[in-house]
Amino acid sequence: MNNSSIADLRTVSKKYTMGESEVFALKGLQLRIERKEYIAIMGPSGSGKSTLLNILGGIDIPSGGEVYLDGKRIDNLSEKALLEARRKTVTYIFQEARLLSSLSALENVLLPLAFRNSGSAGSKAKERARLMLEKVGLGKRAYHLPHQLSGGEAQRVSIARALMCDPLLILADEPTGNLDTKTGEEIMSLFGQLNSEGLTIVMVTHDPQKASHAKRIIRLRDGEVVEDSYNHKYGVCAVD
Repeated sequence: MNNSSIADLRTVSKKYTMGESEVFALKGLQLRIERKEYIAIMGPSGSGKSTLLNILGGIDIPSGGEVYLDGKRIDNLSEKALLEARRKTVTYIFQEARLLSSLSALENVLLPLAFRNSGSAGSKAKERARLMLEKVGLGKRAYHLPHQLSGGEAQRVSIARALMCDPLLILADEPTGNLDTKTGEEIMSLFGQLNSEGLTIVMVTHDPQKASHAKRIIRLRDGEVVEDSYNHKYGVCAVD
């Protein structure tokens, strides 16, 4: 695998059995994602966008083909080895912030390290959590509960939480889907900042305006890539 690649899908297919029928969500998909890319995945409902994201993140296993994450093949790993590979490399941001209502913003951000350390988080972890909240502009909201935060603030907390384990790859599934236009644009600006700092971002979106923030746009239809091109505003050409 090319060392510059963070993820590589080789002839990947995914099928589901529905009654007596088989439905292919992905069909022989070839896709290489380089480090530090910012990619938007687009396509109609049922085109395979979320399935692709789940396979990239090791949440779902393909029916055929090979999946490489940070240079390591992951589709043939044991459950334990797969969990370890994912934990070191990838994190998710969802449409909903998915914060625990009884925990403060700081405590929610600490959760990934608390789970890793049997429910406790030391002073270094707490300091990192505060830094991550400051990074997303919420340093003064550390002790607010989720119901005291706006939708955009809650999503920023979820982004801070995603950054806690220092991932190489962020997978975002409609991260602004529940936000108003202005707040969604603020989240997109934050994604742009994170990408400029070296994070690879792959984002599923239905919104062309949100996709315009990405440097590369991939369109799916019926489980296949029908377009793969770089955003013209960055002055680069279509993908070969």
